[in-house]
Amino acid sequence: MSEMKIDFAHSVLPVVAVVAFSTLLAGCNHQAPAAAPPQAMPVKVASVTLSPVASSDTYVSTIKGRRSATMQPQVEGNLTRIFAKSGDVVKAGQVLMQIDPLKQAATVQSQQGTQAQKKAVYDYNKIEVERQRKLFEAGVVSRESFDQANQAYENSKADYEANVALTDTQKEQLAYYQIRAPFSGVVGDIPVHLGDYVTSSTVLTTVDENIDLEAYIYIPTERAAQVRTGLAVDIIDTDGSTVAISTINFLSPQVDNGLQSILAKAPIPRGAKLRTEQLVKARVTWNTNPSPVVPVLAVTRVGGQAFVFVAAEKDGKYSAHQVPVTLGEVVGNTYPVLQGLNQGDRVILSGLQFLQEGAPVQPLG
Repeated sequence: MSEMKIDFAHSVLPVVAVVAFSTLLAGCNHQAPAAAPPQAMPVKVASVTLSPVASSDTYVSTIKGRRSATMQPQVEGNLTRIFAKSGDVVKAGQVLMQIDPLKQAATVQSQQGTQAQKKAVYDYNKIEVERQRKLFEAGVVSRESFDQANQAYENSKADYEANVALTDTQKEQLAYYQIRAPFSGVVGDIPVHLGDYVTSSTVLTTVDENIDLEAYIYIPTERAAQVRTGLAVDIIDTDGSTVAISTINFLSPQVDNGLQSILAKAPIPRGAKLRTEQLVKARVTWNTNPSPVVPVLAVTRVGGQAFVFVAAEKDGKYSAHQVPVTLGEVVGNTYPVLQGLNQGDRVILSGLQFLQEGAPVQPLG
């Protein structure tokens, strides 16, 4: 009985092995189904076109008024009155400050008294010379007496006239003790205070006429061959907004040795919200030429390098191709492309964050 079991086991094992081998062989011969190709992502595209693009440079510029005055006294003394404050709008001739005038006023009064005395002597000699002339003509007095009277008259006349001139000078000097606005404008900073002793070197304040402003632009000498009057200038504030449009109307005939630059001026149209001594940017346009442009939305940056994705065609199918580009300054909603693209290239505008090199795309638009 045991021999029969052994024979049965020996006969079954080869059959099981054959079946298992056949099953394994069948499994090896079975191939997995091929993966479906990736689906093309719909993307919005735009063709690169040529547009007029300005070649320009931007420089720091200072706004200055054509009429700006630094107020300094012509006499010495203590400030007794300050009538204006910083930011006041004043009219021409308006009194801004007063220096103690008492000493000068006393001098004027004394001079006026002396003038009155000399006027009395002059008037007397004027009458006397006329009387002596009549007596001389009547033969009552000698020629010498008439000449003496005439000499006294001439001396008193010259003395009186000199005193009148001196009195007028002292009166004019008295007027210097009042500091007046030379023209209508805006009062600047007032660094002095009541009671301060001021001299001719003391800066009291400034008065600026905040109209007829100009932009002072210093152009590097490397651009000496290109700079000329009539070039367009855009005045740009700190926010990057254009606040005024102008043209260069003055070029200095000399080079600033310290800055190695050429001073150019551009008038600021009235109504622009700019102030004297304000720092702005001045964009000087040298020329305008056709250049490829791309929308701002098409540009991505990696490590400071600008890229765009282009829908590249091959065998009727499109894929994303990343292209490094060199861009100019943004103009409106587009970048001028200085290098990297050609007219007609189809740049991708949407889904940029999902794209990678060679990804299939379906252009729209």
